[in-house]
Amino acid sequence: MSSPMIPEQRQKELLRLLRTAGVLSIRDLTELMKVSHMTIRRDISNLEESGQVVAVQGGVRLAEHPGVEPPPERSSRAQLELPRKRAIAERAATLVEDGMVLFLDAGTTCESVVPFLAARRNITVVTNDYGTVAALFDYPEIETIHTGGVVDVESRSSSGPLAAATLASVNLDLCFLSTGTWDVPHGVTTPSTEKVVLKRAAMASASTSVLLADTTKFGTFERFNVVPLAKLDAVVTDSDLSETTGRALRDLGVDLHVAEL
Repeated sequence: MSSPMIPEQRQKELLRLLRTAGVLSIRDLTELMKVSHMTIRRDISNLEESGQVVAVQGGVRLAEHPGVEPPPERSSRAQLELPRKRAIAERAATLVEDGMVLFLDAGTTCESVVPFLAARRNITVVTNDYGTVAALFDYPEIETIHTGGVVDVESRSSSGPLAAATLASVNLDLCFLSTGTWDVPHGVTTPSTEKVVLKRAAMASASTSVLLADTTKFGTFERFNVVPLAKLDAVVTDSDLSETTGRALRDLGVDLHVAEL
């Protein structure tokens, strides 16, 4: 039986994998390297401090060489876990009915819902995400409202009190909430108080609130609480969710929708 790799060996192996793939999720790395999430995150932190990698939401990519313009953070995130995002988006779209007014939160998972709305009639999409607005340009039959608010260049979205005020003036049938971190003890969390204000305003305006989050983001939390999972009406995630976690969510009274990969 081989001995566990020391940190320097692990980090070299992590860099080798990234040179092949370009960008990898935390889950991919834990499975490929047979180590825990915490170990991978420590290695990423060390490599990021030395300027060799750049952490993106849910994963990591190689740092660019000097003189090469790095891709936008959102572009890097969009490459991560595409099958999961699409499967979750397609499953979430089945909850949308003709005539609904729905909110799509910022992020690539919620943006992925857009193509699956094409068959719906007389719907209105409210969003704080500029990428989602751009995607909706291809669907002129869908009425689109942007919330406005303070612009976050990195996520290409907006949030804060101005965006929340827009949401307070709209009656939403359905809120699709996104997150980069979620677990059972902490619920949905975020590193930004501006995003807390925006997400809570969307839920307050909605008859039904649904979290769209893949399993690579499960088991992590940020400094600010948005909402306990028990306060959500439903969660849409992928089929890599463990049976234990699935039971825990159902015990909270959450309607769990699992998208098969």
